[in-house]
Amino acid sequence: MAAGTVFVGIGVVGIFLPVLPTTPFLLLAGACYARSSERFYNWLLNHRWFGKYIRPYREGKGIPLKGKALSISLIWLTTLFSVIFVVHSLIVRVILIVIAMGVTIYLLSLPTLRE
Repeated sequence: MAAGTVFVGIGVVGIFLPVLPTTPFLLLAGACYARSSERFYNWLLNHRWFGKYIRPYREGKGIPLKGKALSISLIWLTTLFSVIFVVHSLIVRVILIVIAMGVTIYLLSLPTLRE
């Protein structure tokens, strides 16, 4: 339950910081709450702000196109910034690019939610 609460906190910060994703942390919180507290799990799913991030994904409806585009854009912006300006090790650069490619492929493979 403590881990779920930490992930909710990080997810809340992600609502206001564009480089920090919200949905993955709320999904992690949901997974933690599902294993520890049915009450907190139901609270998270039915919350007026957090529920909209979790319910469509959980129900297999997908992710809104705007969310996909924003996520993929931010992934590549931060990855390229890191590869060009921050990381000097070739192997770490390759790993970052491979991770960004994997996340991009995963996001593109998810259904797109029609609003």
